[in-house]
Amino acid sequence: MSIYEKVLEDQFEKLHPMLQYRYLSMGKRVFRGKGIMKTVKGGPKWLYPLFRFGVRWKLLIPESGENIPFLIKNSPRIGTNGEEQIHWERIFQFENHYRYFNALMKLDSKLPIINDYLGEPPRLYSDLIFHVEADGGLLIQSNKQRLIIGKLEIQLPKMLQGKATVREGYCDEKALYTIDVKVKNPIIGRVFSYEGVFKEDEDT
Repeated sequence: MSIYEKVLEDQFEKLHPMLQYRYLSMGKRVFRGKGIMKTVKGGPKWLYPLFRFGVRWKLLIPESGENIPFLIKNSPRIGTNGEEQIHWERIFQFENHYRYFNALMKLDSKLPIINDYLGEPPRLYSDLIFHVEADGGLLIQSNKQRLIIGKLEIQLPKMLQGKATVREGYCDEKALYTIDVKVKNPIIGRVFSYEGVFKEDEDT
């Protein structure tokens, strides 16, 4: 049983069958996907110098573009205490460079949430709440967030948080996974967002 099946409990069976397949298989093998992001949108241009630090830690995407080639890789790992973890690597191939949005997820030991450690090395922690929508799609929303400095984790006030809303689905007609990610801050608005499609890359 994967960490995603555990956190969704009875809701898991309501997921689209292809999403069930994807999220069950993550704990057993490496999942690789390849696709196109119809749109990628960065944050305000005046914050670009600050966002460069996020780029260094594979945490932020400051640029904008259309029809951006996209790669995703989900790899199972085992933590130091034997817990199941899933490493997320998301790569956006802009014309002259790559951008990454990476994370390490694990099941919370006490609450029905996923612990999401963002960046490499981790610089931000976020609670993730999972919910299955009426059409069988998956809705993921971030909640409490903490800034990570070495071994220190500092609770962030709401005005400094980047709240994420993720919707993942599956289009039967095109046989493609769909993804829509929006990260917003209550003061500056959009931090970054991307929307597009991908399919499992079975050739790698």
